[in-house]
Amino acid sequence: MWGINPKTPTNMKEAEDKSRLVEVFSGSLWEAELVKGLLKDRGISSSIRDGLLANGVLPETMLSVALEVNEADYEPAMDVIRERNRQTQGE
Repeated sequence: MWGINPKTPTNMKEAEDKSRLVEVFSGSLWEAELVKGLLKDRGISSSIRDGLLANGVLPETMLSVALEVNEADYEPAMDVIRERNRQTQGE
């Protein structure tokens, strides 16, 4: 199952900012790219963070990254990820 993360601000100052980024997924780089594409297909913008410096050193399968979306897109993004999890698990 893909890593689903609770809605958390990336820093305390963002707690008052309604346009903050929140993490919706964590996993390998290739999984994050796949999820990013699914979100893009639904019109949800996202960005990958973490592990970018290690990309040239470690194989992509060993690299753990996080996918973030605007807080306003959190629920629609989670719906996409949950649906993908259900499809992957054969439900």
